[in-house]
Amino acid sequence: MKAATRIHSGTNMSGKIAETILALADEHGYHPQIANKWGYVSGMALLAISRAGDWTGKDSYQPFVKRQMDAFIRDDGAIGGFFRLEDYNLDHINKGKNVLRLWRETGEEKYQKAASLLITQLIGQPRTEEGGYWHKKIYPFQMWLDGLYMSSPYMAEYAATFQENEWFDEAAKQLLLVEKRTRNPLNGLLHHAWDESREQRWCDGTTGRSRYVWGRAMGWYAMALVDSLEHFPADHPKRGQLMGIFERMCNAVLRVQDQQSGVWYQLMDCNGREGNYLEASGSCMLTYAMAKGIRLGYLAEIDRGAVERAYEGILDRFVTEDEKGVHLHGICHGAGLGGRKYRDGSYEYYMSEAIVSDALMGVAPFLLASIEIERLREEAGELE
Repeated sequence: MKAATRIHSGTNMSGKIAETILALADEHGYHPQIANKWGYVSGMALLAISRAGDWTGKDSYQPFVKRQMDAFIRDDGAIGGFFRLEDYNLDHINKGKNVLRLWRETGEEKYQKAASLLITQLIGQPRTEEGGYWHKKIYPFQMWLDGLYMSSPYMAEYAATFQENEWFDEAAKQLLLVEKRTRNPLNGLLHHAWDESREQRWCDGTTGRSRYVWGRAMGWYAMALVDSLEHFPADHPKRGQLMGIFERMCNAVLRVQDQQSGVWYQLMDCNGREGNYLEASGSCMLTYAMAKGIRLGYLAEIDRGAVERAYEGILDRFVTEDEKGVHLHGICHGAGLGGRKYRDGSYEYYMSEAIVSDALMGVAPFLLASIEIERLREEAGELE
């Protein structure tokens, strides 16, 4: 067996990553981690594959996406794969981004009905007193940064697709409210979550914020901003404000970028603390969001060189390649707050979660980041 080698060039990396994902499909064309349930990670992976198809010109990628989605979307627009509207779980919204594209491309009524079903969930989603979505019904009065990526870009794209402009307003409201409640004014970074009730052991009793800045949560929110803004009309009254908080946040993110490696730590407000480690998924998400923000003109003064350094750091520190394809290492398997098996949000908790390789949680944003870096390089005439 050929030994795995480190990667030091981003040229055509997006195609390699996409092909590595698709190679895991079975003889019927179904990916075991994507076609097994209605989930937010698989939804992000399919979105990345769709964009890879657009970028590379591979006409087999979108049919792959449709095949995985059709495993769940019934002819009457009902959604299978353990989706239940009554769960009021923002994670369930994310996969719907692929439904919107399928509706635009096929015009099949089942996709429109499925898209409307997800909007029905959002209409009934429980809220804080200020109108912020609870992350899940089982997490009362809590807003998590994760949930903004799951829902806000979907609302913005739904508004653009069906000309229902009130969903632009709702997306902006959610993005601005969670930033207001989770932002630490001392460093400009956003904490993982906020508990309006101040009941949870994981929160600060005064601010309601969770105690640490989790890198992947920051990545979720950065992606939520840039992916939502892409759909906003130029004359929307909140568009400029959203760009402003995006710029402010990215400056804060770059202030805690590890200067030696170019990437970011698992806990971004604890650089250098014993046990803290450089983490792949959050680094990929932040790199994607900033690269896309630069390309679309949303970030006026963010140094492209710092984003390039981040991407090269990802390749150098986390990526290997062998005969099976491209592999991503250093991925936090998962982190949350509260729940039945209580997660207390302590430093020790965030360090205790497993570190894994090749999980779609990291591979999907790695693919998204690679596409955006390659697009930036092509616009600058730097791709071969």
